[in-house]
Amino acid sequence: MSAPGAVLTRPPMAGGGGTGMVSQLVLAVVCAGYATGAFLGWGSEELALIMGDFGLSGAALIAAVSCFRYARSGATESENSFRPAWLLFSFSSAMAACGNGVWGWYEVVLQRGVPTPSPADFFFLCFAPPAIVGLLVLAKRPVTKAGWVCLALDSWLIGGSLLTLSWSLALARTAHEGEGEGVAHATLTLAYPLLDIVLVSMVLALHFRRSSANRSAVNTAIAALALTVLCDALFTSPLLREHYRSGQLLDAGWFAGSLLLAYAPWGARRTSGPQPRVQMAVPRDARPAAGRVRPNALPVTRPLASSLAALTPYLAAAVCTLGILYNVIEGHRVDRMVVLTGCTVVLALVVRQGIMLLDNIALTHELAQKENHFRSLVQGSSDVIMIAAPTGMLRYVSPAAAGVYGRDAEELVGSELASLIHPEDLGRVVHEVRRFLAAPPAEEPTTRIECRFKSGTGEWLNVESTVNRHQGGLILNSRDVTERVRLQAQLEHNAEHDPLTDLPNRALFTKRVRKALGGRRNSDPGTAVLFIDLDGFKQVNDTIGHQAGDELLIQAARRLQDSVRAGDTAARLGGDEFAALILGDGTRDRSAREYHVREIADRLRLTLSQPYQIDGNDVRVAASIGVAFAEPGVGAGELLRNADLAMYRAKKGGKNRVELYAPQMQAEVVRKSELAARMRTALNEGEFAVLHQPVVDLTTGEVSAVAAQARWRSAQGILFTPAEFLRVADESERADELGRWLLEEAVELAAERMRAGHDAPVSVRLSARRLLDKSMPLGSLEALLTRHGLPSGALIIELADSDPRISFDELERRLVGLRRVGVRIALDGFGSGYAAINALRRLPIDLLKLDRGLVEGVVESARLHKITAGLLRIACDLGMQSVADGVDVPEQVLALRAMGCTHGQGMAFSGPLDEYRLRRALVRGEYPVPGGAALPVLSGRSRPLLSSNNETPVPPT
Repeated sequence: MSAPGAVLTRPPMAGGGGTGMVSQLVLAVVCAGYATGAFLGWGSEELALIMGDFGLSGAALIAAVSCFRYARSGATESENSFRPAWLLFSFSSAMAACGNGVWGWYEVVLQRGVPTPSPADFFFLCFAPPAIVGLLVLAKRPVTKAGWVCLALDSWLIGGSLLTLSWSLALARTAHEGEGEGVAHATLTLAYPLLDIVLVSMVLALHFRRSSANRSAVNTAIAALALTVLCDALFTSPLLREHYRSGQLLDAGWFAGSLLLAYAPWGARRTSGPQPRVQMAVPRDARPAAGRVRPNALPVTRPLASSLAALTPYLAAAVCTLGILYNVIEGHRVDRMVVLTGCTVVLALVVRQGIMLLDNIALTHELAQKENHFRSLVQGSSDVIMIAAPTGMLRYVSPAAAGVYGRDAEELVGSELASLIHPEDLGRVVHEVRRFLAAPPAEEPTTRIECRFKSGTGEWLNVESTVNRHQGGLILNSRDVTERVRLQAQLEHNAEHDPLTDLPNRALFTKRVRKALGGRRNSDPGTAVLFIDLDGFKQVNDTIGHQAGDELLIQAARRLQDSVRAGDTAARLGGDEFAALILGDGTRDRSAREYHVREIADRLRLTLSQPYQIDGNDVRVAASIGVAFAEPGVGAGELLRNADLAMYRAKKGGKNRVELYAPQMQAEVVRKSELAARMRTALNEGEFAVLHQPVVDLTTGEVSAVAAQARWRSAQGILFTPAEFLRVADESERADELGRWLLEEAVELAAERMRAGHDAPVSVRLSARRLLDKSMPLGSLEALLTRHGLPSGALIIELADSDPRISFDELERRLVGLRRVGVRIALDGFGSGYAAINALRRLPIDLLKLDRGLVEGVVESARLHKITAGLLRIACDLGMQSVADGVDVPEQVLALRAMGCTHGQGMAFSGPLDEYRLRRALVRGEYPVPGGAALPVLSGRSRPLLSSNNETPVPPT
């Protein structure tokens, strides 16, 4: 790790720095001009008086107005807290302006000397007290009573020392000279120097205790008052006072002090910019090169100002002592005032020293307690606390390092921080440290870094560190987060992998497909997606249990993972659906790539179709695989959809095969969607109609029942039955709605025919799934019969070949309930489907309806003839009547009747009829039956029959 070095940089001045420079220059020019004029005598005595009196009054008035406006316009919180100080300075300057104005009134206007005392003396005496109180407001207030006592003692030490020195040098003679002119004159003569001494004492005592807020403005104000006090001191000395006249060079000091006080708040606030800050730079070398000057990293902890503040009272006492010694050495008589003041100064010094000693003892005790407290916190913390020098060397490591890193703290002290960080993380850590140290500390006091640290055993631990600045270096508060990182990685793995097989799930597989399509292989046409479905997996779950099914999926996933190439991805998308991403090899030939991917798919199909050993049993399933190739402009979702469509085409084509995607598959899906939309429109707009096809007794030709069928009415009013349309109706979400509509219409029309005297039952084809639909209440069919008054036996439900997923127990209970209300049950499609025999064994069936496929070839095929004859014998043995669907020619009528079939439905008698033609057929009552003598009926009187809902390719008659 590169050694961080401290670089002191000063940002550019804030806007307004140029204006501040101009203000300072103007101030200097004005003061220099006034001083030059005073030095040269202003050219005339009258102008000298005016500039010496009213010039000083104007300067003081400017200071008063400036401080007052600044106090009223303070914006920040710190400026608002110092507003009283600037108001006091404004009042003090106003007093000085009034005093100089009165002085000018006597000398310039009245042209006579200023009497003693005069109103000017009152105003001049009122100058010092507001300034003294204003300095107290600007000072940093002590926080303890001892601090206030020390502040008062410091002020007296400075003031007493100055009083002793001044009294010894000049004030004693001034006091003796003033006694002859009266008490008022003597008091006034001493009041000026004494107030100046107090003001100087406050300036010196508070100079090192000023607040840090707007320090430049405070310094400038203190300098202005100090210059004013200096000029007052020179004026009160007998040597200068005897020869002083207005407009002389001494006035330049007062003039400059007033303008400096006027400039203090505004000029200092404009020119103050951001403070310099320490930035951490990270040079390339860990150690400084030869001859390179490294700036000091450690700031000065004890500034010069604090040292001078501590020495000020002792320096004042020394001045007092020197004053007394001067009088003794010169042989002068020591004045009682000097002795008394010196004794109080010494006493104050002793008291102050005692207070400071007690305060130091208390602070030392408190510091020791805090040090023990923080040492206990650091050493007892479970986090590792490390302090790194600007060179990157560890200067302190807490004892917790032994438990976290497995290394003693003493072993780590003195080592380079870079040697502990993983090389792969070092660059990122250095970049973050650079960014953090370049940021302003107020905006970003800490940062958080996560990297790998080397432990005592040599393994890498995931460590999270909170980093703070410390004397140009860093403080790192580190903790071991290895378990958290591992848990997070495990959670991320679980979120992107199948919990059963540990293969990538759909989300991760889609991400990898998207990456393969968007990376450098995006133009490689050899990339393909294989969509895999296990044929027969549901039978495994139903026969030997779901636990065995899970074991089969695990073995299948393992086979799939072992069969794909390195770099390819195998995934489980859900249930028994898997997928594989096959990356292209750069082949541009379409036939070559199709051959290559098909070969991979066939190998996977054969591998997945091998027997599985589960609980000692050989379990077999097959695999249907759809393949879709990456094409320009095809996204990940579209590619997966194409492979899914190809897989469904493989299942419809006989299963256990591989099918390549073709654009026609998507076109077929679109066509089915359009037909489904047309069907929804037809349902909503009432374009469906009900037709009935007569079911005829093959012996007598009588109409025994009618089979209700739904037909679509075209825009031209023609009724027809498109086969594809009805298949879409059976598969779409509107199929249940169409079935309910057909049932209600058929029952309503049958009830009307019953009331008209036509008692032929009506049959409606329903699937077992619709019959058990949860959205269809159990009593809805019974309520429908009651509402229309349809008698018992007038409704026949044609039960289509049941879905293997349907529970026979539930279906049996439902059919038994329907039979209680007089509904007859017919088994439709008898002779096709694996569940027909099971349905005969368990379900309450009243009659059987032969499948159309058996009827169509019963004349031409001897094999179908024997199969159909056998099925009809079963119906006869069970005492059930039978119905042949799709009887279209007379030869089929003769053959079926000879086999024992009792009823037929088809074009040999009549096609589907509308209500008007149906009623005419019912009035006629029978159709001619070909073939001469009637054969005996297998059972007694004809019972209501069932007709399928298979469409006929010819229009209705």
